[in-house]
Amino acid sequence: MTVKSRGVIAAAVAALVVAGAVLSAQSNEKYSARLAWVPISGANDRLNVTGKGTATATLSGTKLSVTGTFEGLAAAATVARVHQGVARGARGPAIGDLVVSKGTSGTITGGIALTPEQLASLKQGHLYIQLHSEKGIAPDGSNLWGWFLR
Repeated sequence: MTVKSRGVIAAAVAALVVAGAVLSAQSNEKYSARLAWVPISGANDRLNVTGKGTATATLSGTKLSVTGTFEGLAAAATVARVHQGVARGARGPAIGDLVVSKGTSGTITGGIALTPEQLASLKQGHLYIQLHSEKGIAPDGSNLWGWFLR
């Protein structure tokens, strides 16, 4: 084997290593959430807070794509949002709206671009989805929550 052919082989191997690293860095990270009610109010409020669901979030770069389903709500769903909690299992402000079916069962879809701080929160389990309904807990109709975990 000549010096020139060794150089070509070495360059090809290096290109494959770099391509593999780029593809690895762009791979999608998957997170899942189980949507359920959280007992945060009085016993009478719990009568209207029913249902369950699941959601999956796929992170590609800084874009978080969300898909999910829900069923068994006491009243029609109104909105769904991604929130950033202050800790795993702790509530926090909304950071993005999702599209939700306006029924007692249906789908949740959408995507949001995450900031570096929000990316770190996702990896720590601090991001969650919150589904609201017409008969959810006052003042905003909160109904189901689920934290995105790996």
